[in-house]
Amino acid sequence: MTDRRGSFHCDGEDSRMPVTDDETIETILDSETIAVVGCSTTPGKAAHDVPKYLMEHGYDVIPVNPFAEEVFDRPAYDSLSDVPDEIDVVDVFRPSGEVPEIVTSVLERDDIDTVWLQQGITDEASGRRVESSDRQFVQDRCLKVEHRRLRTD
Repeated sequence: MTDRRGSFHCDGEDSRMPVTDDETIETILDSETIAVVGCSTTPGKAAHDVPKYLMEHGYDVIPVNPFAEEVFDRPAYDSLSDVPDEIDVVDVFRPSGEVPEIVTSVLERDDIDTVWLQQGITDEASGRRVESSDRQFVQDRCLKVEHRRLRTD
């Protein structure tokens, strides 16, 4: 049996785990819309510079930050549930302790294919929840680093 990521597993023996292979990361990089939870208004912070880089490389970045009206001249939403647009990837720049609540918001939507936790952010239990919904889960990796490594010369 295959899940929607194309991973093979037998009923009762699910071998899914956080994504680490280049082929799947390449597929994620083909996404168009990335909601950045914890997107910062402060240049120099990774939570600002990474989404800016992603925008400069053609991604539609949706800032999610309840303390900002806008980021990159785009409206910032208080939460994922407030985002009216379709989302492909949720990129998380919040502490690991906040991941379970963010994942709950992800699981309430049908459009999100991938949850990506930035470098230094991990949560195995949340990863299992994401994967059990047949979505991809990446943790402790930087989208910008992976994009540069796999997509630029």
